[in-house]
Amino acid sequence: MDSPGLVVHGKAESFSTALRSLVNNPRYSDVRFVVGQEQQEIFAHRCLLACRCNFFQRLLGTEPGPGVPSPVVLSTVPTEAFLAVLEFLYTNSVKLHRHSVLEVLTAAVEYGLEELRELCLQFVVKVLDVELVCEALQVAVTFGLGPLQEHCVAFIEAHSQEALRTRGFLELSAAALLPLLRSDKLCVDEAELVGAARSWARVGAAVLERPVAEVAAPVVKELRLALLAPVELSALEEQNRQEPLIPVEQIVEAWKCHALRRGDEARGTPCRRRKGTLPREHHRFLDLAFK
Repeated sequence: MDSPGLVVHGKAESFSTALRSLVNNPRYSDVRFVVGQEQQEIFAHRCLLACRCNFFQRLLGTEPGPGVPSPVVLSTVPTEAFLAVLEFLYTNSVKLHRHSVLEVLTAAVEYGLEELRELCLQFVVKVLDVELVCEALQVAVTFGLGPLQEHCVAFIEAHSQEALRTRGFLELSAAALLPLLRSDKLCVDEAELVGAARSWARVGAAVLERPVAEVAAPVVKELRLALLAPVELSALEEQNRQEPLIPVEQIVEAWKCHALRRGDEARGTPCRRRKGTLPREHHRFLDLAFK
């Protein structure tokens, strides 16, 4: 009776190096991709992609006919990100960069590469900074990456003023901006937050060719206008007449809070102070303190 066999392993490094040499190598290649807006031609090997990734298995499922096969067009994935995906599929390792990791993460999610997705998430958390965090938050919200979203929100809460001034903040979707405006832990005063929301809405209005107030409608209700002093609220009201941003009813509710001098009496008006709210004389009448 034969004894059971034993699996022995050679050196993984030399194996990985050999396979890495095939990434985007036309030698023995039997499939071509045209990738990104630059329409970069990328060479690959059908059997390797198909056995490593269900997405490519479905995409490359039909056998190519005689002659030179037509290239597979993938116009939405950037070239650098696609090459990183190929590197991972060929070698089960990948070199990630701060400037492109979110694009690689997006591709990993879209192609169903869970291991690559987790590697990207770990890397993003390590390199997260003020310039990257809003872009990372947008990716997290878009693809339902809850832990990454929580990490990004916590980072922005701790670096609120800097994050609000980034281009990434201005490019957030309404769905990504909402969890920020609902946070009690933002280290920013409400007056500055109102200004940031206005800048965000202006950018969105220009891109979408829609009125500022229409773009702002899904998020502006989360602004806590009752935290503003009367003189600030008056100035906001005047600015709102010139450039509508906030529903008149919301401003009226803020004035009601001032008139009643009790935050809990002005139902529907957020009166809870945030971590970065600067003190104002009327705050002593608000029942809902920051927690």
